[in-house]
Amino acid sequence: MKSALALMALGVAALPVAALAQTSVTIAETAPVVTLNVTESVEAAPNVATVGTGVQTRALTAQAAMQDNAAKTEKLIAALAKAGIAKKDIQTSGINLSAQYDYSNRDGQPEGPRFIGYEASNQLTVKLRDIKKVGASLDAMVAAGATNINGPTFSIEDPSPLIQQARGAALKSAKAQADFYAQAAGYRTARLVSISESNSGGQPPMPMMQSARFKADSAPSTPIEPGQVSASVTLTVQYALDK
Repeated sequence: MKSALALMALGVAALPVAALAQTSVTIAETAPVVTLNVTESVEAAPNVATVGTGVQTRALTAQAAMQDNAAKTEKLIAALAKAGIAKKDIQTSGINLSAQYDYSNRDGQPEGPRFIGYEASNQLTVKLRDIKKVGASLDAMVAAGATNINGPTFSIEDPSPLIQQARGAALKSAKAQADFYAQAAGYRTARLVSISESNSGGQPPMPMMQSARFKADSAPSTPIEPGQVSASVTLTVQYALDK
């Protein structure tokens, strides 16, 4: 018997380390388990506004449309830099060139689409870090030649503190609910078994994008109301109910 045990011990010792590392132990929970999904949000004033802007130009040839657009876009970028917007906060988001046609039927004109030239556009995404100057910045873009503006979208650059607050509130709420179920069901305590989380931070609760075209004679100051943005955390937690 001793020799057999010795051989068994030798066989175990000879197993590769990788094979031993694959061993896992799962302990089944015998107590009733309550699963809760809890979402908590925290609101705060935004400190960043993101705006889409750009220039559209038309010409009879593709080259002329692109050259005219390049010159006007450079003027717009220079105006943004002069307004104190850092280069890292200005990003090209799209360049487009397309042929334009007139589909209307006019007396004396041949039927079907009529080629009228090319349209070029260069779109920029601009991050504005001074919320109080967003309206003035939009007006400056228009004055510099911008033909379209999208946004603004408000956010918080570092939502970590808000997410932390929302996380604490969600866990506190989950514990209160679990304790209620434990007492209502005749159990002594609710013991935390597992937590999983999903979160979103520093964004508008219901993002809304507005698009508009502006003329050079727009109102002197564009009113902007940043409102509040929120960070939210959703926890899926499980509590075992103990006697």
